Amino acid sequence: MSEPRLAADWFDGRSARPRPVEAWVRGGELHFGEHSAPLAAVTWPERQRHGQRQILLPGGGLLSFADAAAFDAWAVSSGRGDSLVVRWQQSWRLATLSLVLLIASLAAAYRWGLPWAVDITVDALPRSTEHAISRQLLSSLDGQWLHRTQLSASQQQAWRSRWDAALARARAHGGQAVPEDAQIHFRDGGKPLGPNAFALPGGDIVITDELLALLKDEPDAVMTVLAHELGHVQHRHGLRMLLRAGAVSVVTSVIVGDFSSLLAAAPALLATNAYSRDNERQADLYGRALARAGGVDTSRMAVFFQRLAERHKAKVEDGPVAIAFSTHPADEERVRFFSER
Repeated sequence: MSEPRLAADWFDGRSARPRPVEAWVRGGELHFGEHSAPLAAVTWPERQRHGQRQILLPGGGLLSFADAAAFDAWAVSSGRGDSLVVRWQQSWRLATLSLVLLIASLAAAYRWGLPWAVDITVDALPRSTEHAISRQLLSSLDGQWLHRTQLSASQQQAWRSRWDAALARARAHGGQAVPEDAQIHFRDGGKPLGPNAFALPGGDIVITDELLALLKDEPDAVMTVLAHELGHVQHRHGLRMLLRAGAVSVVTSVIVGDFSSLLAAAPALLATNAYSRDNERQADLYGRALARAGGVDTSRMAVFFQRLAERHKAKVEDGPVAIAFSTHPADEERVRFFSER
């Protein structure tokens, strides 16, 4: 039985003039006219819905088939059926399944794979790396969100002395580990931040004039807030969040081709306290233990939450990145937590 043959135009790769030939497959070779080439050396075209078919030959030549339907039938009769990939692409059911699997894989990687990879990376990074990141972030915040504090030098020193004394008592008491290089920075948060406190990677904690004004008669609440932020430092939540955002930006860059806006948003991520609720509870647990070891009455946090709620009810406009109620556990839950013995 003779092999099925199909008319084609042969381009030898040296001349633009096509030569009419017949093509057929025999003994592991593609024959065209008086010439042949091993099937393993030629590139067979994938079946598509439209357009001509071309077989790429070794040496730069090609065979062109104008009748796509006739080529597809000839390829099948010659034992060159569609590959699994082509069949998958031509089926809308399989294509939909591929999309669903891709979305599920990305979701699983984001939910479990990314946190695991970030944790491994954070554990491997030295603390000195965090200090360098913290300095750069604080510089960016000073240029975008923060302003020079309105507190006098004596007022700043009074708060620092109270904080240092609480940390000294906590270290003497034992228990929670206390970072040695923790520093507080006073800034005017203005309308964007309002009453706020947030931790940067490496030990720098920013507290705004507005928060100190809100709690000027509640120093224990201020110390508890600072202890909570130190919990973020101790557990390296800020670095984990930045690395996770950076990983997401890389994936986004592959999809949309630009991730500069996400990287530029890193300071705002920290300023909005955009940690997960698990991170907040972990920082609460650390902060409560540290503050109590430092002789602080953590139950005064009830006043803090009450005053924040009053500002919220009064619709005081602090701006889009003031302390976000939605990023923290419910106020009632936290009041009970800081008050219970």
